Amino acid sequence: MAYFENVNKIQFEGKDSTNPLAFKHYNAQEVVAGKTMEEHLRFAMAYWHTLVGGGSDPFGSETAVRGWDRFSGMDLAKARVEAAFEFIEKTGIPYFCFHDRDIAPEGGTLRETNKNLDVIVAMMKDYMKTSKVKLLWNTANMFTNPRFVHGAGTTSNAEVYAYAAAQLKKGLETGKELGAENYVFWGGREGYETLLNTDMKLELDNLARLYHMAIDYANEIGFGAQFLIEPKPKEPTKHQYDFDAATCIAFLQTYGLKDKFKLNLEANHATLAGHTFEHELRVARLHGMLGSLDANQGDLLLGWDTDEFPTDLYTTTMTMYEVLQNGGIGSGGINFDAKVRRASFEPEDLFYAHIAGMDAYAKGLKVASKLIEDRVLDQFIDTRYASFKEGIGADIVAGKATLASLEQYALDQGPIKNVSGRQELIKSVVNQYLFG
Repeated sequence: MAYFENVNKIQFEGKDSTNPLAFKHYNAQEVVAGKTMEEHLRFAMAYWHTLVGGGSDPFGSETAVRGWDRFSGMDLAKARVEAAFEFIEKTGIPYFCFHDRDIAPEGGTLRETNKNLDVIVAMMKDYMKTSKVKLLWNTANMFTNPRFVHGAGTTSNAEVYAYAAAQLKKGLETGKELGAENYVFWGGREGYETLLNTDMKLELDNLARLYHMAIDYANEIGFGAQFLIEPKPKEPTKHQYDFDAATCIAFLQTYGLKDKFKLNLEANHATLAGHTFEHELRVARLHGMLGSLDANQGDLLLGWDTDEFPTDLYTTTMTMYEVLQNGGIGSGGINFDAKVRRASFEPEDLFYAHIAGMDAYAKGLKVASKLIEDRVLDQFIDTRYASFKEGIGADIVAGKATLASLEQYALDQGPIKNVSGRQELIKSVVNQYLFG
């Protein structure tokens, strides 16, 4: 059954094309910095927004017109698989991602829920046999059901913790079955509302215990996917334990997990934490923890996670600059954790949105590659820090300086002269590269 009959396979037509259902910048086989765009970008479709999201918001019901919504229960789950692979084939996106509860409904017991999941996983596996599409990552939804009101790995209820562990076990088995290249841990409710009733030490210890159990079980079943943690500062809890990249890295170092995990960073989550996306990417990159990306953008006029499709070329350029400086993202990818706006409710809008995001990242990739090739930012940085390459600065960097030697230098020093940071000039130069 076809769910997108009015859309053919999306083709690359170049920047002068006026066809809204064509790529203007994303040419999968175009080589940039030694690899094809497809190899650099490793795009993925987010199952939860594209197939499950209906356009509801806190003030209104669903608006999306979707051909599969006439079904219910397991029939709906099966229809979504059909629609998913049709959409992926027509967009040429090579990967997809999902939460376990996105793809199959819960039953009356966990045993029944797992049986539902097995049916859909088998169906997906059959589709993947005749398709080039791969699973970038899967994860467990341990935040929607009321049982997780106090969290999952950080819950105050040991029975809920046991349920979460069982759900995680099944998630790892599902990932292995479908050949997932990564497995994501997103602590949707791993946080607290008030410290007045919270044993933070116990909660963090228990979360680490759950992660160590996951590592052990993945090794036991031979599931070699990269483990990823996705930071988010708030929503739905007021303060989540995976607040930002730096917080996650500190947690992983504290609990002996740093060598087993990397970070799956999301642009809108960076915004909520008060950071730019490139800041989060830089922090992760410098610690060797940049694993994968959730591509979206937030609305700075709104204080919540709006998950808009990424169209800001400056941000996509700086994002790909960090990725290229990192040497790529390994087994990670660029997952469109983004949803069409509530008023964009027709099926074709899903294509327009993904085309816009893919083109924005393709343009960002090309500009970032050129910035690196021409050493544009490197030249400014080299000039700004030139004082650390000779004299007393070189001694500081080499570890030869002491407080006493620096004091002696400073005592005899004349007036200090700083050099301009040239921020406006740098931004104008980056703009010129964006303008092409």
